[in-house]
Amino acid sequence: MEARALDAPVGGATARAPRWLLGLGPLLLVVAAVGAFAALGGPGLGERHGPPVEELAVQRTILRPGSIELVVRNDGPDAVSIAQVTVNDAFVPFTGADEPIGRLGSARVKIAEPWTEGQAYEVSMLTSTGATITHTIAAAAETPSADLSFFALMALLGVYVGVIPIALGMLWLPWVRRIPAGWMRAIMALTLGLLGFLAIDATLEGLDIAATGSQALGGAALVPLGAAAAFLALSAVSAWLRDRGAAGGRLALMVAIGIGLHNLGEGLAIGVSYATGALALGAFLVVGFALHNTTEGLAVVAPLASERPGWRRLALLGALAGAPAVVGAWIGGVAYSAPAAALLLGVGVGAILQVALQILPSVRERGSGRTITPLSAGGLAAGLAVMYATSLLV
Repeated sequence: MEARALDAPVGGATARAPRWLLGLGPLLLVVAAVGAFAALGGPGLGERHGPPVEELAVQRTILRPGSIELVVRNDGPDAVSIAQVTVNDAFVPFTGADEPIGRLGSARVKIAEPWTEGQAYEVSMLTSTGATITHTIAAAAETPSADLSFFALMALLGVYVGVIPIALGMLWLPWVRRIPAGWMRAIMALTLGLLGFLAIDATLEGLDIAATGSQALGGAALVPLGAAAAFLALSAVSAWLRDRGAAGGRLALMVAIGIGLHNLGEGLAIGVSYATGALALGAFLVVGFALHNTTEGLAVVAPLASERPGWRRLALLGALAGAPAVVGAWIGGVAYSAPAAALLLGVGVGAILQVALQILPSVRERGSGRTITPLSAGGLAAGLAVMYATSLLV
């Protein structure tokens, strides 16, 4: 009885407090405690031992006639001051980074260097403590100016490699309407193979790109984080659309969105490759991408085999799947960031995995309930093989 009486006032006060205050109160206390700890300079921790940890990541290289410009970000815990710069072991004058670069801070270092197109350069930045940060330019090429002609070229390239191939692939719709149910399941399994290859390819590419950029912003973790975010977001969208249309139409829409998010990352890679001179535009490149992406159009229309969608709806699906390649090329050409590229590629992976999960039930055999049958296994293997073979052309 006595214990119950002692507890009663506290419980009563808690019950009378607003619900939002009960949730916000602990958070405010944490913020206050952390702020007090920082304001007092970390009491009890003592002075730091050992030399400063200096890390700089080169986010972007911009080459103009007579100059090399590096956009750098501080990946380490300590501020970094750039004291000297060498290019191919020769000291050169530079401007920018006048103040120490704090953690996660960025700066532009403009180097006066009359570079030669196609030649390799090794740029070394010496910090005030004697540490050396090295960046290699494999083959120098002038960075394109972000003018109207550049945007028009990137848009044309995005249309060539994204919009047109997917539109041509969607012309398989009359054929998929006329094939037997068993073969239709094989086509859906082929679609799974196509999407599976795209997911694997984008994951590997995202991890490679993440390794070249700032690690303090997440590094390789950005790929699975982007994938998880896209998977959850598309799952929510799919649930919202479930009662707002036919199953086939909803699935086709989700496939188009998933492929579109993948093509956003693909366009990003194309844009940055062209901007850095690592991509040679030509008929062979366009033909290779056309063959590679045409099968994505089949993946979009396969769920519509039992429907008769209008031209406007088909055009919308084609635009959702192919047009992001144009946007990606624009972003990659003028505002490339390795962490952002890794995140976007991860988003494409998550979207594709979520769509593949929705397609899986359509592969299942109705009578036996089996998912893996000779036809479905053959379709899955064919999808992987087709995407692998066409990827060799690009």
